[in-house]
Amino acid sequence: MIVVTGATGNVGRPLVEALAAAGEQVTAVSRKKAEVPAGVHFRQADLIIPESIEDTLRGADSLFLLTAADFLAAGDIDAVVEVVRRAGVRRVVLLSSQGVGTERHSPHLEHAIRQSGLEWTVLQPGNFDSNALQWAHGVRTRREVTAPFGDIGLPAVDPADIAAVAALALSEPGHEGNTYTLTGPVAITPRQQAATIAHVLGEPVRFTELSRDRAREEMSQYMPAPVVEATLGVLGTPTEAEQRVSPDIERLLGRPPHTFADWAERNIAAFR
Repeated sequence: MIVVTGATGNVGRPLVEALAAAGEQVTAVSRKKAEVPAGVHFRQADLIIPESIEDTLRGADSLFLLTAADFLAAGDIDAVVEVVRRAGVRRVVLLSSQGVGTERHSPHLEHAIRQSGLEWTVLQPGNFDSNALQWAHGVRTRREVTAPFGDIGLPAVDPADIAAVAALALSEPGHEGNTYTLTGPVAITPRQQAATIAHVLGEPVRFTELSRDRAREEMSQYMPAPVVEATLGVLGTPTEAEQRVSPDIERLLGRPPHTFADWAERNIAAFR
């Protein structure tokens, strides 16, 4: 059995669907009740309360570990690892961040998993295509995208590609002890993303550049302060490594990663 935490999110949902379609026995875990594909078990639990997931983990072979943003402030990764070990889980795939690899974000989650004695795989995705959903309301109501650093590009990654790599690491041998950097196929700027959304919509979409201070103010409404500053650093002054396209998705999946246009076409209903 494979247990997927964060099962209703941008990565967890396609991961659950992919595993179920492949015939795997899957238990989807989320803090809120949700619909899941036929044949998938659902359990409500919160990693901030590690004991809430212990019974769900019993009998599982593999765990996809995704922690919510508030886990950084209120969670205890060592306690989670202890529950995972006690339940007899053998393999853990951690959704981390490229920012850990580039030393923008704290490595403490990765350190705990690497030192756990479990078979581990770490996924380090960069900027998500689905971050563009924060623009959906502005596009729907004003046909406008507002974002900082309009002409700085990053190789944003499709969450469906992250899910596909996670499915491999959870269900096939040979990924133990590996860290995969996951990016899209080409760097794309926020201005170019707005133009892509406009093209898929078939209507003009205006791009308005935010100042760094205004962006910080808006991001602070839904991100912890340290994450806000690290994210602004990636978006505004990315390193060479953060702008580099990784070969890992194509190497693992045998196809190029999806483009932002691919993602926009699948999700355009959110912007109409």
